[in-house]
Amino acid sequence: MLLELGAFIVALACVIASARRLAWAVAPIDLEPRSVLKALEGDRANEVLPGLAAALVSDSRFAWERDLLAAFDEADGRQREALINEQLLELEGRMARSARVPRVCASIATSAGLLFGSLALLQGLAVPEEGQDASSATRAALSTALGAVALGIAATAFCVAVHVRAARVSKERRVALDELVTRLERLRSGT
Repeated sequence: MLLELGAFIVALACVIASARRLAWAVAPIDLEPRSVLKALEGDRANEVLPGLAAALVSDSRFAWERDLLAAFDEADGRQREALINEQLLELEGRMARSARVPRVCASIATSAGLLFGSLALLQGLAVPEEGQDASSATRAALSTALGAVALGIAATAFCVAVHVRAARVSKERRVALDELVTRLERLRSGT
């Protein structure tokens, strides 16, 4: 039972770490870029943009978005490009944060499940306690071992799924943010 608990704790820690990575991939910034793009569609974009910038100033959660819009307000073209690229690099760092965590957690969960399962089997193969026959001790050890391995495999499957989903979501976010930056550049240039 203690070995299954150990496998459970490791599996749970791996699942939590992977879920945290997925949360970072889903929302690297607080403002949804597709919503901003939708608001900036059409002829009213030049009217919406100042209101959006004013709304971002009042909320500290939107520091990156505010800095990006401020970069587009820079008069000097070279300075503007540098500020925009700085914001995009910062965002790329946010999006890449902990990208390897789900893969590492999958490996840890599998290894821990196999380790605890092996320990359970070794414990079951030891000399049985007084009054306990060898076959019931072996069955109990096998049950504990399979439980530990199953927990490790389940956590591994979750971590792999998170890794695949986080990669897909990150790619979608990058495309949306590129479209947003392109739209903001067009608005800045007046085209």
